[in-house]
Amino acid sequence: MRLLVPLHSLVRQLPDYEKYELGRQLRRSSKSIPANVAEGYGKKRSAKEFKAYLGNALGSANETIVHLKIASQLGYADEASISELVDGYTIVAKQLYTLIGSWQSFDNARQQTNLASRVPAPAAISKE
Repeated sequence: MRLLVPLHSLVRQLPDYEKYELGRQLRRSSKSIPANVAEGYGKKRSAKEFKAYLGNALGSANETIVHLKIASQLGYADEASISELVDGYTIVAKQLYTLIGSWQSFDNARQQTNLASRVPAPAAISKE
């Protein structure tokens, strides 16, 4: 969510005729990322359903990157500001992609946590 403030600052710099077109798309897609993660986690009935929300968030991250690149190509903001935002949203997209690929299920995650807490620490294992 740290990327939202600089993105909104960039949107305010857009020409008036783009504030309601490109600007609106940037604001919508950037806000959709954390909203989809939160909604999916809140509903978490199944891993498949949660992954669907993560997929939507990933799509929004990629959409934000494309809109930022469009703004760059049209010369609407300085290259450094846009590049920093593109880099940030690329990291978010990679994190979401990794999470989608590695998430098994909520039940498996809880079971692994419970099993890990039952394993004795190395110092507690006696050598017989």
